[in-house]
Amino acid sequence: MKLQTQRFIDRWLGQLLCALVSLWLRLTRLGHPQAHMPQQPRHILVILLSEMGSIVLAGPMFAALRRSYPTAKIHILQLRKNQEVTRLLQLTTPDCMHSLDDRSGFSLLADILEVSRTLRRLGMDAVLDCELFSRISALMAFASGAPVRVGFTAHTQEGLYRGSFINHAIPYNPYQHISKQFLSLVDALGIKEGMPRHKAAPLHAMPEKTELSVAFTAGELQTYRQQLHTDHPVTVERPLVLLYAGGGILPQRAWPAAHYAHVARGLSAAGYAVGLIGLKDDAALARELMAQVASPACLDLTGYTRSIRELLMLFHASALLLTNDGGPGHFATLTPIQTMVFFGPETGRLYGPLGPRNTVLELGLACSPCLSAYNHRLSFCDGDNQCLKRIAPDPVLAQALNLLRVQARVATA
Repeated sequence: MKLQTQRFIDRWLGQLLCALVSLWLRLTRLGHPQAHMPQQPRHILVILLSEMGSIVLAGPMFAALRRSYPTAKIHILQLRKNQEVTRLLQLTTPDCMHSLDDRSGFSLLADILEVSRTLRRLGMDAVLDCELFSRISALMAFASGAPVRVGFTAHTQEGLYRGSFINHAIPYNPYQHISKQFLSLVDALGIKEGMPRHKAAPLHAMPEKTELSVAFTAGELQTYRQQLHTDHPVTVERPLVLLYAGGGILPQRAWPAAHYAHVARGLSAAGYAVGLIGLKDDAALARELMAQVASPACLDLTGYTRSIRELLMLFHASALLLTNDGGPGHFATLTPIQTMVFFGPETGRLYGPLGPRNTVLELGLACSPCLSAYNHRLSFCDGDNQCLKRIAPDPVLAQALNLLRVQARVATA
């Protein structure tokens, strides 16, 4: 199903359903006490329908859930296309993974009904809705049957109505990194008061790491590196730098292709191999960039990795990743690779990768960031993303070469 169709249904039908559920609960639960978290919950559901990179940013939240409720089974509801990362990171057991197929309206509706029945049969004690003002996620929180429903509230923000049945709501804060806000959802589970919103939330420092990992053996990584050398002999003598120039589902997040080509030429001239990564859909862009770079040290690696696990092994075999805002920058935090990530339509202050090996490249124009939870990530710049176009390629190239030189000195020390 097209993204615009999903937004239309969520906005109009979603608001109506949220209003009906809220009215029904108000009438049937009148005089009933506020639902509280049991001391030893058995089942906790996490709803996380966003892009795969959000799963990595939610790593500290999952770790906090396990520490706070060690006996509870953690269930995760995602879009089916995003489940690969959950399996790879072993965030939960296969029987606790639930999915919605959004390829068509019929498959989505069928999965909503089936998953709702399954969750009610299991008996959820609580649900954490990690989405920002999505009506389908709020309705799934209610449909799960969990008496304790945690999620974000827009408070008095107009146009973001999604009912009043999230009974342990916390205000969404557009000035705090999303990983800190995910941790606040865990805090809200233990709050005995539901509405009005609890204010004395615990103090959380910005998470320094994802608390996630993927185990690779030394032999596995060495075998992959040897295969990479065989497939692309230029990487034997030249350290590999990866570029992800695609914009994914939000093309306005992409730094200009001509800028990437300029940096790729500079890296090739400085003695590095440059690998253009992405999905098969990014192959046309990769061919365009290779034509502009015109160097045998520039490689088309789009489609080369067949899974997220292989992508992480490629990161292990590379020295630097230069990428647009998106999944690759977050997945890279699970490996030792140094990363440079462009932000503009969205901001690294809210969605930047976690960990010490990341450099956020952000210009800070007055109109940036323009994508937010308040406008359903619809930009008014019509694709003319000056916040990224004005990040000049020469300083980026200089910064990349400096990071590579420092990394080389540390490796030989």
